[in-house]
Amino acid sequence: MIRIISGMYKGKRLKRVPSPLVRPMPDKLKEALFNILRETVRGRAFLDAFAGTGSVGIEALSRGADKTVFIEEYPRAVRIIKENLAKVGAEGRALVVAREYNRAVIDLARDGFLFDFVFLDPPYKLLEERDPLKVLRKRGVVRPGGTVILRHHFKTKPPLKDFPLIRSVRLGDDTLSFFSPVKPLS
Repeated sequence: MIRIISGMYKGKRLKRVPSPLVRPMPDKLKEALFNILRETVRGRAFLDAFAGTGSVGIEALSRGADKTVFIEEYPRAVRIIKENLAKVGAEGRALVVAREYNRAVIDLARDGFLFDFVFLDPPYKLLEERDPLKVLRKRGVVRPGGTVILRHHFKTKPPLKDFPLIRSVRLGDDTLSFFSPVKPLS
């Protein structure tokens, strides 16, 4: 069961993608993420990349994000994200981009999108082959002072050449690594 933890859609249950290709974010990890972010998502632009069911981006909307863009290339997952947005009534505050991640970020940059928060939940194997942070940096879609959050396996070292790492939190086999285009003041 996937549910919205807090905010205006609290308690709503979301559909799962019936495929082993989609790894839903456990409630405990999603709760830890939003306990760290707290109220900072309110009124902000949020990007949920490799979105799967869309539960993280919908949680951001539930907690007051102005708009969330979802990037997902798997057609079954795209359909489920749209159904989940309709279920909570958030279609007007969301954009679902059904494209490969790099192409989608390039298109979003061309269209002038800037994000305060970017959540990346790529397949663990992808992190061994590519750096999903690089295209964010090259295309400049993260606002200065914004935050990029990368979910990865604790044994995988996240790429560190694109943005400064400001925090890492490990829960079980998962790690949430937080990056910012501008180092925070001490």
